Amino acid sequence: MQIVFLRLFMNYQKTLDYLYNKLPMFSRIGEKAIKKDLTNTLLLCDFLDNPQHRFKSIHIAGTNGKGSVSHILASVLQAQGYKVGLYTSPHLKDFRERIKINGEHCTEEFVINFTEKIQSKIDEIEPSFFEITVAMAFDYFAQQQVDFAIIETGLGGRLDSTNVITPIISIVTNISYDHQHLLGNTLAEIATEKAGIIKTKIPVVIGKKDTETENVFIHKAKLENAPIFFTDEIYQFKSIINNELSTSFQYLNKITTTDFIIDSDLRANYQQENILTAFLAIEILNTKCNVKIDLKNEKQGFLNVVKNTNFIGRWQQLQSKPTIIADVGHNEAGVQKIIEQLQTEKYNKLHIIYGAVKDKDIHSILALLPKNAIYYFTEPPLPRKLEVELLIEMANEHQLDGEKFAHPTLALTAAKEAASVDDLILITGSFFVVSEVL
Repeated sequence: MQIVFLRLFMNYQKTLDYLYNKLPMFSRIGEKAIKKDLTNTLLLCDFLDNPQHRFKSIHIAGTNGKGSVSHILASVLQAQGYKVGLYTSPHLKDFRERIKINGEHCTEEFVINFTEKIQSKIDEIEPSFFEITVAMAFDYFAQQQVDFAIIETGLGGRLDSTNVITPIISIVTNISYDHQHLLGNTLAEIATEKAGIIKTKIPVVIGKKDTETENVFIHKAKLENAPIFFTDEIYQFKSIINNELSTSFQYLNKITTTDFIIDSDLRANYQQENILTAFLAIEILNTKCNVKIDLKNEKQGFLNVVKNTNFIGRWQQLQSKPTIIADVGHNEAGVQKIIEQLQTEKYNKLHIIYGAVKDKDIHSILALLPKNAIYYFTEPPLPRKLEVELLIEMANEHQLDGEKFAHPTLALTAAKEAASVDDLILITGSFFVVSEVL
């Protein structure tokens, strides 16, 4: 009876409520939502007539930076005139951010129709929320006949639901500690999971070479007979110049010993690694994958990432006087990049709104945060949340003092009331804290 009601009367909000409440969701409940094989995804794809085989794809994994690299590549391909699908997760403001074509969200009508179409399969196999969204993205991209779909992994790679595609290129941005309870306790173990996206004879770009992980990727590439390219073997970062509307990233080509500059609307200094990874991936697409991208359009793509793809949440300025920045850096490596960025900013006092989920290495992150900032501790509205009272206890161990707030928006209101026009307010700690503010 319930199924008939949903099929006949489902609107967009009811559809979302059904998906959120019916399906296990990692962002809400954590590890219990993870299905540790590809069975459900393959069953869903088979039910949909295998849409993942009806478009060319680019597969991207990594601990940090995979969202940025995904959006950069989408922007460049879009600037070249291609119709480009982009699947990323999680979303910050709108569920449909996960599934975009040329920067435009998939339609509400599609989400409704897809859910109605797949509902019998949901009842039969009980997939996770992520498994359904992956299948939804594949179905949309196939229906819309995209030229390319850029597919970002959710967690890991080897057993990630997205790993049912055969891409034209694979990319791993970098490896650092995150989700150790699921991916492994060493960088080599984590890299092994990420390397699972490397496919037979498909070129792979590795964003950052590391002594603990490089042999993992080399070994996997040899097993798959896949050409492998390490970005920092070919290019070297030199400097950054912050302009009024863009940032100029200067690099050295180690092979030709020539300098070159890439201008981008991605403002954070930490984007230099991601820009370079995307740059090498574009070169491989051009030379090894028969994908035409000319220099003029490549430059325009780098310059207009935010404009072309509606990219949000990465050193995103929400306001000036006082300056309010939102950044989703949420693990030790990501927070380290944020701290380095803060050191380049000019401000009087620093206000930090911070909340987290409980499966992170919070002590390692708190140890990095500046002790002279004014803190507004909060919690995201999720079952996975780290309760703000416990967060404050942990923060006090690191000599970080601040007030507690039941919701991120309350913390932001307090910070805006306390800040002067020359201050900087940073909202960070979790995707879901930034999401609530946005």
